[in-house]
Amino acid sequence: MIVFDDILQKLSRNGWSAYRLAKEKQLGNGTIDRIRHGQSLSTETIDKVCELCHCQPGDIMRWEPNEKKGS
Repeated sequence: MIVFDDILQKLSRNGWSAYRLAKEKQLGNGTIDRIRHGQSLSTETIDKVCELCHCQPGDIMRWEPNEKKGS
């Protein structure tokens, strides 16, 4: 499964608060909420975060195997 690192923290280090992201219409409030809760993100959102942070997708997310109970 894909696990997102703390994207809002990375954005913050690059000068992007949740308020600024929404005010400047870089990311919508729903998308910011999805980031906050570690939910899945579209490739367009990942692209936008990478653009804003000048980073690669691997800098904000990683793959981990699913651990199913009872397996």
